[in-house]
Amino acid sequence: MRYRTILLSLLCVALLSYTTDADAQRPTRDKEKARQWQSMENGPWDFAPDWYYYFLHKKYSGAEMYWKWAGFKSGFRVRFKEQKSNIKRIMPVRVTAEETQRQKVKKVEEERKYIKELYKEELVREADRNVDLTYPAYKDEFNRMQDCITEGLLYCMKKSDGKLKYQVDELSRQNEVLCADIAYIHKTGVGYGLENAKRQQAYEDAKSRMEELVSRTARLCALAATHY
Repeated sequence: MRYRTILLSLLCVALLSYTTDADAQRPTRDKEKARQWQSMENGPWDFAPDWYYYFLHKKYSGAEMYWKWAGFKSGFRVRFKEQKSNIKRIMPVRVTAEETQRQKVKKVEEERKYIKELYKEELVREADRNVDLTYPAYKDEFNRMQDCITEGLLYCMKKSDGKLKYQVDELSRQNEVLCADIAYIHKTGVGYGLENAKRQQAYEDAKSRMEELVSRTARLCALAATHY
């Protein structure tokens, strides 16, 4: 009988130990703590127990007391307002950081597209610079005026028997400079070429300068014919 009592006592102790271990290993959920963390993250702004937070943690919980009509259950209640809290959520900081990162990525993408468009535009300009499409429209006119200038200056030298050499040399020098400018405009390749729109404007300016030289040569020819 004595051994039986001892055996039953040991069995009870073993059962109690198993129950304690099982309770220790069973996961527990603190609903009040969970509500607190949800409020700090991205859940509803709510805490429990409400009166505890109202009296002891009003500043950071944003708790306020209000009257609620509910018949016989009317009375004061506690509600929580985030705008009255002196702390901020964790999630808005994360959201702001994510939005900032998105804006950075967006800006980089916009800059990449802008640079890509500039690159394409530069390729088009480079192709345009490598082919002079406007010179043929001015070539014949330039050649005609050059013949007038050359023949006129030769006439002046012969007619004046060299006495108009200074005037002839000055007009020849200006004509050489103008011809060099036209050759530069017509030149293509890296570092030389112009877009055809700019070439056309440059050729127009050169044409005006050459017409002026033709006019001055004609006046010098008239002078030579009159005085020599």
